[in-house]
Amino acid sequence: MRNTQPREIETYRTQNGREPFTEWFNAIRDTRTQTRIRGRLDRLEKGNFGDCESVGSGIFELRMHFGPGYRIYFGEVERTIVLLLCGGDKSTQAQDIQRAKTYWLEYKEEHR
Repeated sequence: MRNTQPREIETYRTQNGREPFTEWFNAIRDTRTQTRIRGRLDRLEKGNFGDCESVGSGIFELRMHFGPGYRIYFGEVERTIVLLLCGGDKSTQAQDIQRAKTYWLEYKEEHR
């Protein structure tokens, strides 16, 4: 079970300035869905990780059981920051995990 210590939420930015998580989130047109995802992120910020599993290489998958099975991929920085890497759904899960791992490696390389 995870510690319920509050976390700061940050969004990963690529070297060319893109924010994959923000792009994914903004592409969701249904405001009700966005509100539900924001609520999940609010709970995450309070340290309530809920349905969350490691997918390897320091990446975690936050699962949401509505819509097409939304997923948010993140890494933890010193157990105080949750770095949102990208999002997706069950249909793109394998590709999203690979993208998240790539972004996480890039982040760690930039912040050595």
